[in-house]
Amino acid sequence: MSKTEKNQEVAAAKAGMDPKTARGYLRDSRLPSERKTKRTWRTRPDPFTKVWGEVCEQIQTNPGLEAKTLFAALQRKYPGDFGDGQLRTLQRRLKHWRATEGPEREVFFQQQHVAGRLGQSDFTHMNQLGITIGGQSFPHLLYHFVLTYSNWEHVSLCYSESFESLSEGLQNALWELGGVPLEHRTDRMSTAVNNTSEEREFTGRYEALLRHYKMTGQKIQTGRPNENGDVEQRHYRFKRALDQALLLRNGRDFGSTREYQQFLGSLRAQLNAGRRERLRTEMQYLRPLPERRLESVKRERVRVDSGSLIYVDRNAYSVHSRLIGEQVEARLGVDMVEVWYAGRKVEELPRLRGRGKHRVDYRHIIDWLVRKPGAFENYRYREELFPTSRFRMAWDALRETAPGRANKTYLEVLELAAKEGEARVDDALRWLLESGEMGAGKLNAEAVRAILHQHGALPPATKIQVAEVSLASFDELLSDGSEAVQ
Repeated sequence: MSKTEKNQEVAAAKAGMDPKTARGYLRDSRLPSERKTKRTWRTRPDPFTKVWGEVCEQIQTNPGLEAKTLFAALQRKYPGDFGDGQLRTLQRRLKHWRATEGPEREVFFQQQHVAGRLGQSDFTHMNQLGITIGGQSFPHLLYHFVLTYSNWEHVSLCYSESFESLSEGLQNALWELGGVPLEHRTDRMSTAVNNTSEEREFTGRYEALLRHYKMTGQKIQTGRPNENGDVEQRHYRFKRALDQALLLRNGRDFGSTREYQQFLGSLRAQLNAGRRERLRTEMQYLRPLPERRLESVKRERVRVDSGSLIYVDRNAYSVHSRLIGEQVEARLGVDMVEVWYAGRKVEELPRLRGRGKHRVDYRHIIDWLVRKPGAFENYRYREELFPTSRFRMAWDALRETAPGRANKTYLEVLELAAKEGEARVDDALRWLLESGEMGAGKLNAEAVRAILHQHGALPPATKIQVAEVSLASFDELLSDGSEAVQ
């Protein structure tokens, strides 16, 4: 400073400081930041000195306790001793204690991903996004597969954490990818195991799937989702991207499941577009696909019981009554159940979600119900025999007007629906309901059949007749208004 200016006063004035301060910096070779000393003393008494031993004992017993919880407990135990403004002091003390005396924290080791080595997969629930199909809520899951090196991902729509969903989703991903990584890691699949008859069965089928694609299987430890961290992170990012795409679409309702699947595929293609370079590198190290896919369906041999029901995967399904006593093969897919007899598919039914459910088709048993109408009243699955709300309304009307013949008459109408078409009979019941023909004994199979055989089509349910309005009435109103203004 003194070498470039005439004196220290001039130099200090140019630097904007007092000459005494300038001379002090010149005498001390340290920088201003080095001259500062950190305060190690307290400026006020510690309000938690008397209770700190008690606080330490609590957090040693339960390290997860938060400062707010402990502070609220102290305020209740020692009313008037601690003000709300002292919470920050307790938070600082707890932070220092945890860093110096608290329990060890888990260390996460950043992994080096090798091209072509590992793929991770897991199920994720999608209900929180509020997606609907045709205006109806659509609870579902996605099976999510990710290559850890390139982050290439694939999703498959499913409805439960079952082996069929896992097998179908994994194979869909591999065949679209066009190659197979060396290893596949997933969680312990406890839900999928519970959805199977026994753990040994699930393990055997899963190991067979891995052998077919020559992959080595890995399972994460219980309660350690971070070990499957890549796919867990992709769950979050994919859902966020989907939510944004739905906002741009300006609607979360889709006309069909197929339309929703196409939307998911389009979004996935957009996300994977930015990973082409790393995927190109990874493809060089992937193993080739086998000659064919492995069948994902589960096959069970079951016998049709006297109620014309089969029990598959702990759910009940009806089949045609002529199969009673016969053994059939049920093939469980992701969302369908096929029933085969003598090498021929005789039924294809939507797969029930959950356990202890039932699906009874009145067409399978209506012939015998008409012969035994008394069985309808207390039939265990009676609610399944009302295909639409109008059928239920018809039965209720029959019970009011002709209770003695209600069951027999309703079953005759139901038989007509099985033979003439459910939609046509439902339309006829609508016409009878709207015309007031439900009561007074006028509702029966003959009345419905007569309506079905009419030459003219029934008017649609939404047809509304509005009486014409005379425009002269508006002229009168206007003329009255003009006279009032004058």
